[in-house]
Amino acid sequence: MRQRSVGDLMTPAAVSVRPGTTFKEIARVLDEYDITAVPVIDDEDRPVGVVSEADLLRKQTSGGVGNSARDLMTSPAVVAEPGWHAVRAARTMERHRVKRLPVVDGDGRLIGVISRSDLVQLFLRRDQAIQEEILEDIIVRTLDLPPSALTVEVAEGRVTLSGRVERKSLVPVTVRLCESVDGVVEVVSRLGFDRDDTGDHATVHGDPPVPSESQRAGG
Repeated sequence: MRQRSVGDLMTPAAVSVRPGTTFKEIARVLDEYDITAVPVIDDEDRPVGVVSEADLLRKQTSGGVGNSARDLMTSPAVVAEPGWHAVRAARTMERHRVKRLPVVDGDGRLIGVISRSDLVQLFLRRDQAIQEEILEDIIVRTLDLPPSALTVEVAEGRVTLSGRVERKSLVPVTVRLCESVDGVVEVVSRLGFDRDDTGDHATVHGDPPVPSESQRAGG
């Protein structure tokens, strides 16, 4: 099971500007490439900040001093790495309230940009592809079960699992594995189990509890 990473989803060879790039040139770049923000890189291609449409508008409305990327940018730049899972990138965007992240290599040099629209691709994945990955990679390869052991239904990214597994502890594990599949929005578990191995009960699922001595004695 392979989850798509930032490196898979990013736009490579990202558009960028230098600290000395002027206000008007930045505005032209944003318009020409139809983007809302652009990384500012130094002479070694390392991001030192980001200039967004909001930064340009703020300068215009405030009338502040500064007419170059160096003066306008938000710094330091919040960056991502190509090996990150897409969920980590999404959480970083949310935490810092940004829509795009420069992606850097091991030396900190800009190699691409990942945006919210790139991440949305995960949730446009076909239901059939999601179902096939769950059946083949999770049920067969990971859980070592026959593909007919569980029923997997997928509708608009919503996965419903039905059937029975051998042990109760496998239920949350199976759900978590399915939740990690790209394109899955929600997992609904209707899984039963044959044996409770969690220590809560020493009974087979569905059997009535064994009465205690006091209960049998009427106490």
